[in-house]
Amino acid sequence: MSRSSARTTTRSRWVLGALVVGLPLSLLPATATAGATPAPAPAPSSGASTSRHDGGWHGHPTDLPKVPVMKGGGGAVSSVDRDASQVGIDVLRRGGNAADAAVATAAALGVTEPYSTGIGGGGFLVYYDARSRRVSTIDGRETAPATFTSTSFTDPSTGKAMDFTTVVNSGLSVGVPGTPALWAKALRDHGTLSLNRALAPAEQLARKGFVVDQTFADQTAANAERFSVFPETARVFLRDGKAPAVGSTFRNPDMARAYRTLRTQGVSALYSGSLGRAVVAESRAPHTDGSSVMGGQLTMRDLRAYRALTKAPIHSSYKGFDVFGMPVPSSGGIAVAEILNLMRAYEKATGVRTSALSEADYLHRFSEASATAFADRNRWVGDVPGVPVRQLTNPAFAAERACLFDPAKAQPRPIPFGSPDGRYTSCAPGKAAQPEPYEGLSTSHLTVMDRWGSVASYTLTIEQTGGSGITVPGYGFLLNNELTDFNFTPLTPGVPDPNLPGPGKRPRSSMSPTILLHEGRPFLAVGSPGGATIITSTSQTILGYLDRRLSLVDAIRAPRLSSRNGSSEGAEPQILDGPVGAALTAKGHVLAPGAAAPAVNEIGAVTAIRYLGHGRFEAAAETTRRGGGSAMVVQPSRHPRH
Repeated sequence: MSRSSARTTTRSRWVLGALVVGLPLSLLPATATAGATPAPAPAPSSGASTSRHDGGWHGHPTDLPKVPVMKGGGGAVSSVDRDASQVGIDVLRRGGNAADAAVATAAALGVTEPYSTGIGGGGFLVYYDARSRRVSTIDGRETAPATFTSTSFTDPSTGKAMDFTTVVNSGLSVGVPGTPALWAKALRDHGTLSLNRALAPAEQLARKGFVVDQTFADQTAANAERFSVFPETARVFLRDGKAPAVGSTFRNPDMARAYRTLRTQGVSALYSGSLGRAVVAESRAPHTDGSSVMGGQLTMRDLRAYRALTKAPIHSSYKGFDVFGMPVPSSGGIAVAEILNLMRAYEKATGVRTSALSEADYLHRFSEASATAFADRNRWVGDVPGVPVRQLTNPAFAAERACLFDPAKAQPRPIPFGSPDGRYTSCAPGKAAQPEPYEGLSTSHLTVMDRWGSVASYTLTIEQTGGSGITVPGYGFLLNNELTDFNFTPLTPGVPDPNLPGPGKRPRSSMSPTILLHEGRPFLAVGSPGGATIITSTSQTILGYLDRRLSLVDAIRAPRLSSRNGSSEGAEPQILDGPVGAALTAKGHVLAPGAAAPAVNEIGAVTAIRYLGHGRFEAAAETTRRGGGSAMVVQPSRHPRH
């Protein structure tokens, strides 16, 4: 679960002034930005090295209020947190591009969203470069140690899967962090700032502190018992064994030290230096209060072998829009493409457009599409050779899978997986029904568009809320439990499982950073946190905006349904407890409270930006989920109000 931070306007102005500081205009020539062309400002020169300066940050913050939607010019940022969005806006305001702002914003989220993301995790970036007019991706997913095998999470005495909770709260769950490598690669390939400058605001934010909100306090309280097992985690994140008080200032000087180390020594500090040695030591033999906790298998060789990888995006089309998503090991790009293909196939099969449906009939279609896509994703997608990507995203495959769709009745769950074999001439029955695998919920998503038209859609995570619970001594950040995204044992005996652990393997993810282009130009960037619900939240937002004709913020605000081919499907209260839920139940759907955060029954925390043309943007975020998100533009079209 991402803590879509409910930063309120009670944040101290002196804190913001001290932390969210800008790059001096005198240090940024007109040629500072490396992205470039379609928007109103003159296209900058590519790779101007004169923009890389490593001194302190100075100047005033734009100091925009926290609101869920904002329109204007100069570039835009949308994230779950007000301080993080402010950092990104300040980078854009002073001449940085989308890559610079994405890295700076992500680093700030590591401070204010430490239970969702940070140095100890990984993520995926989808990036549109305005100069080349090409979309590429960077895979910063964590990797398993070289010693891992397909039975690493199997109890040798029983042959059964290890206890999930025990593995989560142990060093065995920790994969090689990929986030710092992604940051460095994104800046090297697309940015204009050095890593030193991009991480400076986050370092200062960690040192000076931020005001604790209710969500941060609640998440700390929910993790207090397991945090107390690890003395270093308790020291950093608890106050006398409890969550810090709402309204207090939370400082993390140890995390500031970690950022300072990365700024001055580069990411080699993690992958071959002192910071990496601290990560390896703590993951292999976690310090505890005396409780027995399994150690992990990470070595310095594993860290030295790590690479953030440039990959071609998943590319599909939907009603005249080019849709770009993340490839394997993420299942997000594939599953979002299949859901959209299925929704189009249902329209063709029934002759009724999605825009003409009642809400219940629309959600019925969406549920059938997402459950079908998850059936195929669970069987075929993982970090293995030969994933049938082209067939899974082929409209002809979707048409074959759609032939069993009934407008009046839900298919029994779980839906059997299909055969993406290239032969789509009949209504082929599914092969076998598989149970729904578990996937953690702690994630954060941010979107950025700059004045030149470059776009970043970036999702990053440490897996569970609070990750493994293990904090690196002296450095103040939590380690991921990302390896629990592997299936511990095969989902179905006798059926190949692409998501079993293996040496150097990257666990499958549902993270779905997405960019839509229209006629080759940026149109929409969107994504969400929420484990496997990321796929459904992202798809539902796209469909709400394109097909249901909702405004962008209303498409984000709309009640969510998340059908992932399990025995039930998550639904938020507006659906679950109303006439739409009753209509879905009558069609055979089995609804349950939203799985992303059962205590509050919320699904996802979407952020999105729409390019309006003529150098104008609309940034949008959640209105209420997780306390609401923070949408900002550099030059608001009018004074924003709550």
